[in-house]
Order: sequence, then C-alpha cells, then structure tokens
Amino acid sequence: MQTSELFSCLPAKEIHGILPKEVFDIAVDSRSVQPESVFICIKGYTVDGHDYVFQAIESGARIIVSEKHLDLDYNRVACIVVADTTRAIGLLASKFYGYPSRDMKMIGVTGTNGKTSVSGILHNMLQGLNVKSALTGTIGFNLNGLIFDSANTTSDALSTQLMIQRAKNEGCTAMVMEVSSHGLVLGRLTGVDFDIAIFTNLTHDHLDFHGTMENYGQSKGLLFSQLGQDLERHKHAIVNADDSWSDRLKEMTGYPVWTYGINEVAHFQGQNIQLKSNCTQFEMKTPEGVFPVRMNLLGEFNVYNALAASAALYTQGFSIPQILQQLEKIPPIKGRMERLESELPISIYIDYAHTPDAIEKAISSVLPFKTNRLIFLVGTGGNRDRSKRPAMALKASVADYVILTTDDPRDEPYESILSDLEKGMLHENFALIGDRGMAVKHAIAIAEPGDIIIFAGKGHEDYQIIGHTKFPHSDGNIALSAGKLKFHDLPSRS
Repeated sequence: MQTSELFSCLPAKEIHGILPKEVFDIAVDSRSVQPESVFICIKGYTVDGHDYVFQAIESGARIIVSEKHLDLDYNRVACIVVADTTRAIGLLASKFYGYPSRDMKMIGVTGTNGKTSVSGILHNMLQGLNVKSALTGTIGFNLNGLIFDSANTTSDALSTQLMIQRAKNEGCTAMVMEVSSHGLVLGRLTGVDFDIAIFTNLTHDHLDFHGTMENYGQSKGLLFSQLGQDLERHKHAIVNADDSWSDRLKEMTGYPVWTYGINEVAHFQGQNIQLKSNCTQFEMKTPEGVFPVRMNLLGEFNVYNALAASAALYTQGFSIPQILQQLEKIPPIKGRMERLESELPISIYIDYAHTPDAIEKAISSVLPFKTNRLIFLVGTGGNRDRSKRPAMALKASVADYVILTTDDPRDEPYESILSDLEKGMLHENFALIGDRGMAVKHAIAIAEPGDIIIFAGKGHEDYQIIGHTKFPHSDGNIALSAGKLKFHDLPSRS
C-alpha cells in the first residue's frame, strides 16, 4: 500500500525521517516483523512495544509508530509519533486491510455469560442454512473448521482485521464475534462495522478491570453505540428482556431493537420449559406464533442462548421453521454444560462457569433430574477479581458437596484463592484442594453411583496457567481416567 494513503487515516501526527513510498505489512510484535513494514509500539499490561523497536528495525521495519520521540537513525528508518498507539493500530489496520467488515454480515455478541454459546450456536446454524460463516472468540478463530489460537476473547485490532480479511478471502459472507468488555474499552473493535449487536446479560465479573458494575455495563454498551447512525443500513440490536441493563442499551442505538427472554414479554420468549438430562424442551413464542422446540443443549440458560440466536437469524429473513430446524440439530457446545460420554455409573458435566450467576445457572440446569448427590467443583483464577470469589462459593453451596479449587492460579498462592472462596460457603460439606488435578480426582474418589458431578471453571480449555506457563490440563480426561480406576469392578450401564 502507498504509505501516504495508509497514514492519511491518522489525523494528528509528527513525522521524523523520510517515509518510504510503500509499506507491505503491519506488525505489533517485533518477532513477526517483515521487511519494509510498519511496527507499532503498543503498551500492554506486561510488555511495552517501545522496548522492542531496535529488534523490529533489525527485522526490516522501516516505519515506527510510537507515543514518544525515539533516538533512531532517521536515515534508516522513519518514526511517526501519535498520542495513542492503541487507537492508531485500529485505524491503520482497518485502512491497510481495506475495511473488510463492510463486505461481511458482522454479528457481535457481548455480555458476562453466554457469549461463547450464542456465538457457537449462531455459527453452527448459519452453516446449516448454507451461509458460509467464520467464528472468533474464546475458542479461537474458526475458519472452515480449522481452529487458530487467539490470546484473548477479543483479539487485538490488527489481528481482528486480519481475521476478517482472511474470512472474506475464503468466501465467508458472515462472521460471528464474541465481544468482550476489555476488547471494547481497549479499542480492539475499532474499524469493525457490525450489523447485529447481541446482549446476553450483565453479572458480577471483571471488576478488577472496570472498577464498578456501572463502568462494566457502560463498556458493553459500546458495541451498540458502534452500530452507527446510518439508519438506511439493515442493522439490528438484540437484547435480553429479563436483564435490567437492556433498557440502558436500547438507548445507545437508533436501530431496531428485538427482545428475547423467559420471564418478561419479549419478541422471542421461552415458555413451558422442561429440563432433562439429555435435552431441553420448550415452546418458543415468536412474532409468527408459538412453536415447540426440542434441542440437545442443556439448561435454562441455553434456552436464553437459543432465543438470542433465533432472533438474530430472524432479522436476516430466515423463517421460524428454518431456524428451528437448525436449532434442533445443534450439538452440545464444547465445555458448556457438556455431558461426558462414558459408561461410569455417575453423570459428569463440564462447564465454563466462573461467575456467581453462571454457577447458579449450571446447578439449576441439573436439579430437576438429580436423584442422588450433586458434587460441584468450582475454581477461580489467581491475580484476578477477588471480590467475586465468596459469591461464587455461596452459589455453589446449593450442591450437596463442594470442592473449592483453582482454575488458572498464575502467581497467586493456592491458600489465598481458597481462603477467599471459603468465606462464601453456607455449609461444612466441602473440601479445599488447590491443585486442580487432585481436586478432580477427589470428586471421582468420593462419588457414588447415581451422583452428578459438575466441573466448573475451565470448560473447553485444555491447559492450566501456573506462574506464566501453560501446562496441559483437561478436567474431562482426568475425570474419566480416575473413574475407570474407581468403578472398574462395577457393571456398565446399559
């Protein structure tokens, strides 16, 4: 791209040195710099890109975008100084990749809980409706069935624009994105032209970053305000009628607002819900009447997720019968109340629940068919929001036996995490086991035939962060291996 064209998107800048006529790449990581490229210095939580300028130059960077003056050889490299490189990367990446989201149907899903499930349901249903779709979020970047890792739920602005361009080049006409509050506040979605904004719910989480629930809620609203004001565009907002924050979010956009829910009257409403161990049945009230639904997704919270996805597809012209036909085919979302297939005489579920609200919903989804004990393992991350820990244990106290552990302890001692959790327990039937692998084995060791076990906190993740290192870890694999040893003398269930 012509250098003058690329940097025309930056309104205020100081230029030092002579700019080359063309640039061939943009990078924010000095290790990925290509010859004749632009290197943008980003200040992260633990790393400052300004410290890696000389490595970037050695790798071929010819333009440095910085927030401060640098002592460089301007005969060799040019430097552009801006007030905020984090905002600059969004503008530059969008320009460099040609604003690819303009040519895609972009669906953004935000909220405390349910983002991954709603996104996965939508992606799956779009594929079933012959709409080629890409998906990005907690699970990574799903392009044509290949999963590429991503560091965050919402990737940095450069990676985001690159993913959209790749999806477009691969023939995708739609893309579903999990949109985190961090991503919105930090400008990672700059330049993404969303067509549909979906809100799931707002509950206690991330207050170590946002400070207050008010700030947290306002951050979610950025997705709706970023829909824009060109009301000739076919855009839609979809909100949870049962969450009080929806009224606030409605005020942040001028586009049509669709509602879904269970308790409050909504455009898409779940009624007569029946929770079972292998499926969920309910009636869906829609603008075209009431329809029966049987889906493989478990729990009342997945009724909300299904309603949100159905509303989104309805705004795109799909009929209710088309939508329900796809909904009934959706397999369980990996790590979201996922029932492990085994011949063990116990029922094991894996869930990502790591907030008080999500824990409550996970437990409520199995209570209707509980016949013996419910064993609930709950862990939380180290060096993160400590204020939610007692509330998590309080919600877990509904279970007959609770195992308090960690998920990603990072640098925080086990004792510190467990002590915070323990403060919320309402009964004495619990164990404190910091090592998550040992905690999972303990759950199996005390299990009796007919028990239900829920392993909460890790969900689909196959690793555990201890210190600054990722170690392989799978709740499901550990549980099944331990279960086979414990129950090897018992007959298999038919």
